[in-house]
Amino acid sequence: MHKLYFLKTTILLSAFALPTFSISQPVIVPETVISGLSAPIQIVNAGDGTNRLFVVQQGGAILVYDQDHNPLGTFLTVTGINAGGEEGLLSMVFHPEYENPLSPFFGHFYVYYTNSNGDLQLARYQVSSNPNIADPATKDTILTIPHPGQSNHNGATLHFGTDGYLYWATGDGGGGGDAPNNAQNGAVLLGKMLRIDVNSSPTPPFYSIPVDNPFISTPGVEPEIYAFGLRNPFRWSFDRLTGDIWIGDVGQGTWEEIHYSAAGSTAGVNYGWRCYEGNAPFNLSGCGPSTNYEFPVFVYPNPSSGASAVTGGVVYRGPIAELQGYYIASDFYSGTFYMLTPDGLGGFVVDSQLAVIEGVSNFGEAEDGNVYALSLFDGTVSLLEGSGVLPTGLTTFTAAASNGLVKLDWRTAFEQNLERFEVQYSADGSSYTSVGSVNATNNATGADYTFTHQPAPSARAYYRLRMIDFDGQFEFSNVVSITQQGSQRNFVMPSVISGGIMNVYLPGEFKMLDVISMNGSRMLRQNIGGRSGRIDVNIPTTTPAGTYIIQLSSDDNVIRQRVLIR
Repeated sequence: MHKLYFLKTTILLSAFALPTFSISQPVIVPETVISGLSAPIQIVNAGDGTNRLFVVQQGGAILVYDQDHNPLGTFLTVTGINAGGEEGLLSMVFHPEYENPLSPFFGHFYVYYTNSNGDLQLARYQVSSNPNIADPATKDTILTIPHPGQSNHNGATLHFGTDGYLYWATGDGGGGGDAPNNAQNGAVLLGKMLRIDVNSSPTPPFYSIPVDNPFISTPGVEPEIYAFGLRNPFRWSFDRLTGDIWIGDVGQGTWEEIHYSAAGSTAGVNYGWRCYEGNAPFNLSGCGPSTNYEFPVFVYPNPSSGASAVTGGVVYRGPIAELQGYYIASDFYSGTFYMLTPDGLGGFVVDSQLAVIEGVSNFGEAEDGNVYALSLFDGTVSLLEGSGVLPTGLTTFTAAASNGLVKLDWRTAFEQNLERFEVQYSADGSSYTSVGSVNATNNATGADYTFTHQPAPSARAYYRLRMIDFDGQFEFSNVVSITQQGSQRNFVMPSVISGGIMNVYLPGEFKMLDVISMNGSRMLRQNIGGRSGRIDVNIPTTTPAGTYIIQLSSDDNVIRQRVLIR
């Protein structure tokens, strides 16, 4: 992954903000259920009703466990691989008809690894008559992708879509900056999302091209390509409920990024690398307009030490109610978990939880929806559980803005051994600082509290309470955020646009301007870095009349305004 994987989160939301809302953040509690593993790299299930778990180890062994996490032995050892660094056995997936004895694909599964030449290889195996042991003699090599010169950026994950096709994300070939520009080159399969049909050809080449692959008739583009512009998508997933795609793409040295594409709009997407790293231009040589690219829904900065690398995760669809619908990912080095949930307006609210598990190489789902995290650092598998929403004694917590000040009000239902409330503020919803404290009354039936703060100028202010007991223990409240009244005047004037020209008066330094429809689709993107004052933006004549959101964004600020385009 180049930097296999500090926290200083930048949150970029892709829809305008509501006046005031409250975010109830669940707390993830990991429980170690398997230990003593050697470089665990992925955990999967067979979808066969047994609830077994299969742990892929980088050195080549695949171990199998029952639903109570008891070992059942070694399922298969894949040989002929390079292992170490970012190479080795990296992923496996079971055919959707693995459990159907009447299907020609009964007992079929697929593995992805780097072979002894360092190339990327996809192979198929079958299970033996013993359901806990595969037959190594059934191996068929399906596809080999040359990976010259470098041993890193191999991508990794295999998944079947609801359409029955096999999806496979590859890295850009390694090194720094994608010097060969593989991710944007349609003649190579590196830096891409691939989609193949493994159901149609029992003999070599063992796969065919789906007829609706987006580039099947495009000269100079390999027909297996489903999407462009990935750097090192080490872990990505489908939402098992909706079919949406989530991709954690490891950054070059400045930004780590998470991409989201809704089901039905995933084909032909260009995720931007090497033209862009995150939302920032990286190397625009030979690149098209910014509207050609799908930008991430969340980025966070890589510190100067380089000790960051995102591990893409999954949308939680398991039995814990407070985690439902959260996309959970992490940073490999810091162990920080990121939780994204829809804001109801086409964007996402991002929460973070510090130092949960370091070295996470994969988030995997069991058949019952439980989610597990593997640590490459300590060789463990942890079941992710929730501790509920904190705190239990706080009944209300609200914010109101007036004349540049924010007034916070809260009430407790009960207090016992509570020393004080520390008020914490954030301009970006992630990095919080203490701005004051209020002593607790320790009233057994609760009390009302007020605190006033003058925040820094920004489109939005975020607050939370750190409630500290006399013994030093503490817990956090939920987060409230508020648009600062008067902090954001209209920057598009007039707000009713006709004649195809939009007048934008930049209220500061911004990098990007987006025109977003009310269903969350980006209609136009323009790079405005380095510009100031008034700029005139041409609205394409094909833009349907209606209400839109105009968004200005920089690394640490996002502001939005509604406009009417006629």
